[in-house]
This record gives sequence, C-alpha cells and structure tokens, in this order.
Amino acid sequence: MKQIIFIFVMLISCLSFAGKPANQAERRSDMKPMKEIYLAGGCFWGTEHFLKQIEGVEATRVGYANGNIANPTYQQVCTGTTNFAETVKVQYDPDKADLPFLIDLYFKTIDPTSLNRQGNDRGTQYRTGIYYTDVVDLPVIRETVNRLAANYTRPLEVEIEPLKNFYPAEEYHQDYLDKNPGGYCHINSALFDLARKAKMKGTYGSSQQNR
Repeated sequence: MKQIIFIFVMLISCLSFAGKPANQAERRSDMKPMKEIYLAGGCFWGTEHFLKQIEGVEATRVGYANGNIANPTYQQVCTGTTNFAETVKVQYDPDKADLPFLIDLYFKTIDPTSLNRQGNDRGTQYRTGIYYTDVVDLPVIRETVNRLAANYTRPLEVEIEPLKNFYPAEEYHQDYLDKNPGGYCHINSALFDLARKAKMKGTYGSSQQNR
C-alpha cells in the first residue's frame, strides 16, 4: 500500500513540474517586445529626464555612443578626442510611444540646426544624433526628420547613423536629475510637464521650435 501511495505522489509531482515550463513559455509569449533607440541631445542629464516622463518609455540609460575607444570615462569624453556623443538609450513600448512620436518630442528639447552645441554646452560630445539598432527604423527616422525639417530655415545638424557602440556612463550620471533636482539642465523645465502629458494619439501642446 505504501508503495502504491509513493508512486501516486511521484506521478503527481512529475505532472506538476512538467506543466511549469509550458506556463512560463506562455507568459513569455504574452509579453510585448520592447524596442530601443539611442538619442543624443546635448547634456544627457536633461535629455534622459525628459524622455523618462513620456508614457511608453519603459527604461532609460545614459552613456557614450559612437566613439573610437573602448570603455571611455567621462573625463576622456570631455577631452573631445574620443568622438563620443552623450546619448540616452531608450527602451519603449511602440504601442504607447512609436518612433515618430518619440522623435517629435525629442526635437522639442534641441536646436537641431546647431552643430556641437546645445544650450551653454559646447563640444562634439554635445552634438545631436539619432542612432538606431534596427535597420527597419531607418526609413521611419528619415521620414520623420525630413517632415520636421520643414519647420526650420537652416539645415539640420542631427546625425542619423547606426549605433556603432554604446558604453553606459558612470553611475552618478544615471537618473542625475532625480538624485539632484536642482542640478544643471539645458532643457526648459516646462518641457518635462509637456512630456508627462504627451499622448501618442492626442494633442500634447503647441510645438516649440528652435530656428
């Protein structure tokens, strides 16, 4: 009798265990894949803080993109010899914030006609750029930027390039304005509120253009 009970318990255990991978796989298949884009818009403290406010942006990370050395430090980037741009990695849900929507909002934080300068910050690390990892995004980026270019009388200086490399910045740079609410930011603070209210399928305020 004990042997029969033991076999029954083992059989139930095996069936329960066998069901777990299937359930896990089902949960994974239900998860919507996130997309990513890398945006350089001058000092990355303010750019990250702005982008974090947008509904549909799931995660951000500041770092250095498209430079010519490995694992740069902030001090090295500041020399202007590494060709890195201060950049924000953006992971987003395309159902809530698609790429044209994000780029349109991003343009409100920059002067896209300025070369290697945003606000009071000057140097190649402060250039503007859109760096993609999925080639399918390229025509969308170009179409959106060309549409926005019609709002300016001067040519745009926004790089559109594949992401060659990206190194996360030092930890004290991450979420900098959350840690230091009174910290330096080249972006008008009113734009943070605009970003919080932004809705992809609705109106979110008048366009602020830099000409």
